[in-house]
Amino acid sequence: MPADDYAAVIRADKRPVGQHERQFNAPTIDEVAIVIVGEEFESRDIILHRISGDIQRVSETHRSYDGLQYPILFWRGDDGYNFNIQMINPQTDEGTNKKVSAMNYYSYRLLIRQNAENHILKCRQLFHQYIVDMYAKIETKRLLYIRLNQTELRSEQYIHLRDAIVNDGNVNPNELGRMAILPSTFTGSPRHMHQYAQDATTYVRAYGRPDLFVTFTCNPTWNEIKELLLVGQSSSDRHDITARVFKQKLKCLMDFIIKHHVFGETRCWIYSIEWQKRGLPHAHILFWLINKITPDQIDQIISAEIPDKHIDPNLFDVVTKNMIHGPCRAFNNNSPCMSDGKCTKRYPRKLVSDTITGNDGYPLSRRRSVEDGGKSVVLKVRNIDIEVDNR
Repeated sequence: MPADDYAAVIRADKRPVGQHERQFNAPTIDEVAIVIVGEEFESRDIILHRISGDIQRVSETHRSYDGLQYPILFWRGDDGYNFNIQMINPQTDEGTNKKVSAMNYYSYRLLIRQNAENHILKCRQLFHQYIVDMYAKIETKRLLYIRLNQTELRSEQYIHLRDAIVNDGNVNPNELGRMAILPSTFTGSPRHMHQYAQDATTYVRAYGRPDLFVTFTCNPTWNEIKELLLVGQSSSDRHDITARVFKQKLKCLMDFIIKHHVFGETRCWIYSIEWQKRGLPHAHILFWLINKITPDQIDQIISAEIPDKHIDPNLFDVVTKNMIHGPCRAFNNNSPCMSDGKCTKRYPRKLVSDTITGNDGYPLSRRRSVEDGGKSVVLKVRNIDIEVDNR
């Protein structure tokens, strides 16, 4: 019988059933990524084709790997990372018995130094490929260490591993393959994520629901980022700067809330950091306060309104530049938020004189009309002046 003809259609915006609607969205920027296939650890198959026609396999930790893989970055054939690099005592400039790890070596290569040129930081997409490749090497070495040191990690004592053998009468322990168990200290492992989830659950059981949910997003136009960019670069060319500045800003925010008690004395807090589809870090923070926030204090802490330009001009500039949605719908039907002629973010919102609880459990923040004391601003959209209010 003749074979049927099939057409394979791949939809980047198709989400699996039961998953979050935006979890599998396609990224909105071009990024370099690496895919390591398989759960079992295997070294990468790196082959050199010699002039004589012979082939030679090279380990990724060979001192010549970096120069061979990235001849544009290392045109002089400089040696890269290898296991025999000794750590130097910074006080005496003498070698020690400790070896330099892959993470320490490549962190050193990516540092920004005064009065010194680091040509690696100027290579844009090739720089991205280099750091992704070297990060995969770092993770590979970590996994290798864990695999070779299972006895020191006492993996045979894990209760789930014993239960899998004892409870299943058809399992012969002598026929089982070698299993490498990741400890909870390995970032991103299932036990690592489960441990943090248990910590968060403990907070809720002990202190109830959190008082504040704060989101903190990296802004690529921060002055601290733009000042460190080289000539002709954008923030998307330097993820190293973006990550470092965001980490420092997040630390300052946490200190501002926890140590200066702007919302009152803090009992405990947790936060998680994720990378958005547009390539910027984003933090979700939960705070538990010793003194609970009362309903009459909500409008003093949370505002969904345009600030008064004369009272706080700096806040007015930040809100009108970054916090105004759209405008969409009739003003711009091609906005990314539009679906079936409606705004998926439910804008414009209704005008409300006081904060109330909505029918779906989400609060409806105070959004006063201009007649009720609210403010408005004129924005230029497609060279057309549009007056925007608190909706």
